[in-house]
Amino acid sequence: ITLLTGKKGSGKTKKLIELANAALETSKGCVVVIEKGLKLTYDISHAARLVDADAYKIQSADMLFGFVSGICAGNYDVKEIFIDSTLKAVDVQDLECFIKNLDKLAAFAETKITLSVSMDESELPAGVKDIVTCI
Repeated sequence: ITLLTGKKGSGKTKKLIELANAALETSKGCVVVIEKGLKLTYDISHAARLVDADAYKIQSADMLFGFVSGICAGNYDVKEIFIDSTLKAVDVQDLECFIKNLDKLAAFAETKITLSVSMDESELPAGVKDIVTCI
């Protein structure tokens, strides 16, 4: 699990776009980008699968985890998943459990998962600091 951390307006989404587009060039499978709304339509290459979380009414950590699990289950070839604006669907108090569950899913599905999280790295729950890479 990789986290793009920083306060609002610090460039997390721009970095996520760069990473997703770069992944398309190097990945040996499908790349999925989950966003809230349709703001990345023209920034993410058409080769990626761009999914609007709002269209699927994703409003909690459990819903987002189930959705990501379904993506992995539905296509064994998904090798990278990028999730923008994670804290718009996941409450801060649920973040640690959500990341731990995603970490297990990523290992099982052999999928790299990158999240943008609007908080400073120092504010992350202590329980996730040993299982994530922060950018």
